[in-house]
Amino acid sequence: MTTVHTYASDVAFTPAVKAIQARKGSREAYGRVEQRGWRTEVDENLEAFLADANSFYFSTASADGQPYIQHRGGPKGFLKMQDKQTLAFADYAGNQQYLTQGNLSENPKAYIFVMDYAHRRRVKIWGEARVVEDDDALTDALMPKGYRARPEQVIVFKIAAWDTNCPQHIPQKFDAADVAAALAARDQRIAELEAQVAALTGQATPAEG
Repeated sequence: MTTVHTYASDVAFTPAVKAIQARKGSREAYGRVEQRGWRTEVDENLEAFLADANSFYFSTASADGQPYIQHRGGPKGFLKMQDKQTLAFADYAGNQQYLTQGNLSENPKAYIFVMDYAHRRRVKIWGEARVVEDDDALTDALMPKGYRARPEQVIVFKIAAWDTNCPQHIPQKFDAADVAAALAARDQRIAELEAQVAALTGQATPAEG
């Protein structure tokens, strides 16, 4: 049974949530946000954000509401936009617990939480998901080229609403590959400057000495 929402944000702001917001004094402010409208389609900003993401958290729940959160990772952009309201990704073979797939078989409600620690940004996406098996063409289209993983199936996610959070309390972290690239660039620049100094002073560079 599909729940009818007055606002897209109702997917998160249930009557119980709104009652607590009212009791704690934030309902009026969030009511104004609802009037402006939460986003329900991928815009240019979200598309660029997802294209740079190499990790996200995927949440599902069983029929009786038992929640489960699973990490998904891959090369940047492995979570792909199919259209303005649909995301999809190749689901790699793992430990064969199949908690996510089992939950989705009885409860399609799902949630994607994407963190960008380097820039202290986060995106929350509510929607419904389904597992697609035995679609080789779709799997091939979504599987990152050259990535060492075995795709077992595809998960297609239909967006109901999405929103962003403020950066408060997000620790700043950097991917090891990005740090290595920055250090390599620094070392190259140092070598170039040393070579320039040596040329100006007529001295040999440390590598030549």
